[in-house]
Amino acid sequence: MITLCIARIALYVAIVPVSGNRPPGKGWRSGPNLPAMDRELSCRLARLVAWGRVAIGATAIAAPAVVARPWIGDAAGSVTARLLARTMGGRDLAIGVGTLRALGRSDSEARPWVALGGTADAVDALATVVAFGSLPSRTRWSILAVTVGAAVVSTRVAIWLDAPATGA
Repeated sequence: MITLCIARIALYVAIVPVSGNRPPGKGWRSGPNLPAMDRELSCRLARLVAWGRVAIGATAIAAPAVVARPWIGDAAGSVTARLLARTMGGRDLAIGVGTLRALGRSDSEARPWVALGGTADAVDALATVVAFGSLPSRTRWSILAVTVGAAVVSTRVAIWLDAPATGA
């Protein structure tokens, strides 16, 4: 269910043009049936991804096999898999907290945090694709959807946060 929601959000974010704050001629599609993604929606999506990152990070540190098992299967119980899950959990917790703090301050401070979170998710997605055939068949598509979805959302929001304001 969560995977489907994230996939729908990622699809929406991928096709919805950035709001009018982007200067004309920057290559963004627009059309009468596609509403622009505004600041409020962008920040709400960024917060959603950041809180998810905090939750996954904290869980990975406290109970690493819980987070690793859907991704790598039975190997999640090994000492080395738990070690890697905890280190990734620390990374996600730090990026999530940093993103939430920055979003409360300014767009210019939030942009690098959101972009770095998207980069981490894109690397996770690429690693998932590389090992796809070896991953548990029940969960590999869900893991791929979550990593790609978070990468797409974060990248789109970072682009919006980078857009110079136009108008008054």
